[in-house]
Amino acid sequence: MKIAMIGSGAAGSVFAAYLKKGGADLYLVDKYKAHMQQIEENGLRFISPEGEEVLKGFHTSDSAVNIGKMDIVILMVKATQSDDVMPDVLSAIGDDTVLVSLQNGLGNENILSRYLPKNRIICGFGTIGTELPQPGTCVSKPESGVIMNFGAAEKSELCDSVGNYLQDCFIKGGCEARYVENIKPLIWKKAISNSGYNTLSAMTALNVGNLLADERGQKLIKKVWEEGCCVAEADGAGDLRGEMEKELPRLQEGFKTYYPSMAQDMLMHQRKTEISVLNGAIAEYGRKYGIPTPYNQMLTDLVSCIESNYENRYKKA
Repeated sequence: MKIAMIGSGAAGSVFAAYLKKGGADLYLVDKYKAHMQQIEENGLRFISPEGEEVLKGFHTSDSAVNIGKMDIVILMVKATQSDDVMPDVLSAIGDDTVLVSLQNGLGNENILSRYLPKNRIICGFGTIGTELPQPGTCVSKPESGVIMNFGAAEKSELCDSVGNYLQDCFIKGGCEARYVENIKPLIWKKAISNSGYNTLSAMTALNVGNLLADERGQKLIKKVWEEGCCVAEADGAGDLRGEMEKELPRLQEGFKTYYPSMAQDMLMHQRKTEISVLNGAIAEYGRKYGIPTPYNQMLTDLVSCIESNYENRYKKA
């Protein structure tokens, strides 16, 4: 099957590397032309706990308009950019193409259902720390166990075929993955987890290990998570409190020295974050169900304020 990775930055490149190692035919699409050119000419340098290797044979482009029809299109742009890229992405979608969101956040299936029926949409996520230190080089910092989870927005034979194919490619490539019947509780769990450690790492400028080593940092994370669990239960994802209790040891083991994606966006690149589909989405669902979410709303407002004022922030002389 031909697979297009729309958004081949740090996470998109890492996901593509595992799929390529598993035998997939990959088309990488990204506006970072230096990165695309380096991969086209010299291959993708892939660094993981297993070592370092150069993967070749990728097709590259700066636009989905140029790649032809795909069997699978994976969206890895930020969820806030989905509507911006979909007009071009539609040129790569045929009658039997399945659209896959492996993006962070809540509500991705609702955005994509404006373009394709839900029985041709798969949603999921990866629990992998990723970095893009230079053009043509990506770094994978995976956790142990299953690190790719995805499932159909609406069950269909086409989604099942594609989901099982992706599962097989990821596993053959060295990335534990599972295509599941009900992805909703897992997406909520990931979004709640991210809304705690990811956002607070960005706000405090601490890596995950240092944030968790401070009892006040842990307290704030738990407050964010408790609100998220209440909202998720109201939305039909079940009681996730027991699952969230397992998150702190998982983060302490797997992400100790890691600055997660929102911290990278705010501290390193001064660019738009995914706050609206994380803490902002929890607060929005909270309003829908009449559940107070003061911690998530405050973090949403703080991050949004900083995003609008990067150029005005204090800079050491």
